[in-house]
Amino acid sequence: MSSRTKLPGFLVAAALAAFALTVRASIKEGDLFPFPAPGAISGALPDIGGKVVMVDFWASWCGPCRASFPAYARLQADFAPRGLVIVAVSIDDTDAAYAAFLRKYSPSFATVRDRGQNLAALVGIPGMPATYLIDRRGRIRFVHEGFHSGRTEPVLRGQIEKLLAEK
Repeated sequence: MSSRTKLPGFLVAAALAAFALTVRASIKEGDLFPFPAPGAISGALPDIGGKVVMVDFWASWCGPCRASFPAYARLQADFAPRGLVIVAVSIDDTDAAYAAFLRKYSPSFATVRDRGQNLAALVGIPGMPATYLIDRRGRIRFVHEGFHSGRTEPVLRGQIEKLLAEK
């Protein structure tokens, strides 16, 4: 086939979709979470060694993200004494949007900013918000796409309880 031969549109679309899937190699349950090296994100990660970690990707423009922060504050209050660490990773484009969100919601858990969205790209987040529950060995055990008021928090609670009970 010469370079001037046209491929049918459906073949082009299928090839592009296959390429996109290979480029966006999402991490999944069972994989090690790729915690960033110091300096790769803005802000310091808390001590996570031997702890259950909840990593949540969010942005100030995301409505479900705004709804999730009060629920995460409750999870922080209830489970941090038992070994849960919550890290909220912003993918906001601007410092101003990130700072305004933090002023409004005053989270009680760690927040960092993935300025270039490098961690988000590496993880291959499925949507916004995207939440990863990670066991004490650093393995992803549960992945949540979105936040659904009244439904997501009880599910997270059960999964966090399960992970905290494991030694």
